[in-house]
Amino acid sequence: MTGTATQTVRAAAAPDGTALEEARRRLERALAAAAAPGPAAPYVVTLGVHDALGPRTGDPFAGVRPAATVHLGAQAVLVGPWGGDGTAPACGQCLAMRWQRLRSKSERDALETGTGPRTPVSARWPRLSPYVLDAVAALHAAVAGGEARAPGAVAADRALPQVSRLDLETLQVRTYPLAADPLCPDCGPRAAAAPAPFTPASRPKPDPDAQRLRKASSYPVPREALANPVTGVLGGGTWINVTSPTTAPVAGSVFMRGYAGLTDVTWSGQANSFSASRDLAFLEGLERYAGTHRRTGAEALTASYAELGDRALDPAECGFYPPETYRDDPLVSPFDPERPIPWVYGHSLRDDRPVLVPARLAYYSAGLAADNFVFECSNGCAIGGCPEEALLGALLELIERDAFLLAWYGGQRLTEIDLDSVPGPAVRMMVDRAALQGYDVHAFDNRIDLAVPVVTGLAVRRDGGPGLYSFGAGAALDPASAVEAALSEVLTYIPHLPRQVAERRGELEAMSRDFRKVLHLKDHAQLYGLPEMAPHARSYREPLGVRPMAELYAGWEAGGRPRTGDLRDDLLLCVRELTDAGHDVVVVDQTTPEQRRMGLSTVCAVVPGLLPIDFGWSRQRAPYMPRLRTAAMRAGLRDTPLADAEVRLVPHPFP
Repeated sequence: MTGTATQTVRAAAAPDGTALEEARRRLERALAAAAAPGPAAPYVVTLGVHDALGPRTGDPFAGVRPAATVHLGAQAVLVGPWGGDGTAPACGQCLAMRWQRLRSKSERDALETGTGPRTPVSARWPRLSPYVLDAVAALHAAVAGGEARAPGAVAADRALPQVSRLDLETLQVRTYPLAADPLCPDCGPRAAAAPAPFTPASRPKPDPDAQRLRKASSYPVPREALANPVTGVLGGGTWINVTSPTTAPVAGSVFMRGYAGLTDVTWSGQANSFSASRDLAFLEGLERYAGTHRRTGAEALTASYAELGDRALDPAECGFYPPETYRDDPLVSPFDPERPIPWVYGHSLRDDRPVLVPARLAYYSAGLAADNFVFECSNGCAIGGCPEEALLGALLELIERDAFLLAWYGGQRLTEIDLDSVPGPAVRMMVDRAALQGYDVHAFDNRIDLAVPVVTGLAVRRDGGPGLYSFGAGAALDPASAVEAALSEVLTYIPHLPRQVAERRGELEAMSRDFRKVLHLKDHAQLYGLPEMAPHARSYREPLGVRPMAELYAGWEAGGRPRTGDLRDDLLLCVRELTDAGHDVVVVDQTTPEQRRMGLSTVCAVVPGLLPIDFGWSRQRAPYMPRLRTAAMRAGLRDTPLADAEVRLVPHPFP
């Protein structure tokens, strides 16, 4: 399509009579007049008027937006994409999608659902003064003539296409890298749903005790592309907490549309330096980016469970809510085997065959009214430098949460670990930091019927005031690493817990009297900041005993733990533990194109029958699953299955 014909189509299709459209046409004419003879005038499209994430029929610029290089919004003009090394091209539609995801909740709801408030643009704004027109023309000429240079601090950012933002009020120019959006209808990947076979490969470790193949800082992560206010994949930026007395936190967030509308998804890193925390935060953000929605380019298969038969995982094995939840909660409905729902391919490591998994169980912010039988979370999703590393992390997380819930709902008393016996200085430092905050910390051997070390951490406020208890958990093949992970999680929360409890005291006290008021993730942990909840956690204050770490884990260290130096053997041990306990192990590859470019892999592990972590008291599956009744007996901790009357029907305190 020629430039003249394209402009005619746009002029006929674009809405007229608005200040933004009038400004767009004026800018387009000015750029055409300033253009050198020969090249067609640059396409100019608007931002913030049409839903770039919805059906393309609603966007009059749909036909030209991918090729557009000038994008006009109410506050700025974006010029690009330009530059890059050509290995990861992106288009104007990618830019519009990335930009829209970074808008405020009200802006996004107005654009995407029509339900949010629309803030009218002033009839006199944007004002494109001659200075602004000259500035845009100069910027575009510099970009088009190859005079501009990518300013990224790392090579991974400089390799990407760039977008330059000219502020309409200050004329300030800032340039940001743009990662192509895998959901882009123009340049995103396309693939038919197909099985994804997975055979664990040998992965030599740098050290026999290592659980990771590489440091988080070693991956070519485009930091600017992940967090910036114009094209950020994971959000508009990051923030640090310089006042934290226990860790050096770095965090970010972005709105993601899920079951209940737009949700603020936060990602963070908690290490002993801000640089290390930043690297961990980006990895967690990338993991959540992959796990919330399908971004692989493959379409889901839609069919009923009855049609698929043994080709599919039975959702009942992953647990359902109690009948009264489906009766009273308008957001969920019982699973219907005759109702078509979306499925994604996974691979069974037990049976070495493809298995179809309900998309709702693999992608926890995506769903339809047809498959709203549960609300999933990030449980079992993990990122790594290869599929084996990611899957090992995912299985350890599932084993950790399963063990925690078995002990909690089963009222199982645990053995406390003597923290003075844990080798290395890390745990001693954590104990001291907690003490400075007025807390004593404890760690418990939380293994039930699986041999993999699982540790529950508990911080107890010494004076018994608000913020009384903070729980955490960790799982690792190295017992000391499991202790460190559990206590690190505990220390992350205790600096803020007393204030959070004080601010919500009335609300939390109402929850303590009526558990149905426990609705959200934060409610579970904050509820146990109330001193009056102490009786429900008595089993953790009355352990079976206190034993040194070497004594507790002597059998594991002598014969259970792999010492081959190959990560595959660590992974296969976890798989055997689960399959010997009667469970399948299914892996779903969630890796996005952006992650693949960085050398990263993300997976969702599904282990039917393990107790799943849920948040909201009415949306709990674990108390009603068979494993809760039988695991302690299988472990030899009791002679009979757990009776219904013995189940601790109290909200769990998992953070």
